[in-house]
Amino acid sequence: MNNKILGIVLVVVGAALATWGYNVYDSAASQISRTLSGDTPMEAWAGMVGGAICVLVGISRLK
Repeated sequence: MNNKILGIVLVVVGAALATWGYNVYDSAASQISRTLSGDTPMEAWAGMVGGAICVLVGISRLK
């Protein structure tokens, strides 16, 4: 039972984190930065990758 609750929480938090990372990636400031320097903000990568990992771990807990 606790694994299922933890899995659901991880999936929800992971989805929110990935969405936040994408929003940072897609922001106007980030687009200007990518245009001028070619660099993607570290927060965007951390959010998207961290969110994906949380979702995957959460799904594995649900099984």
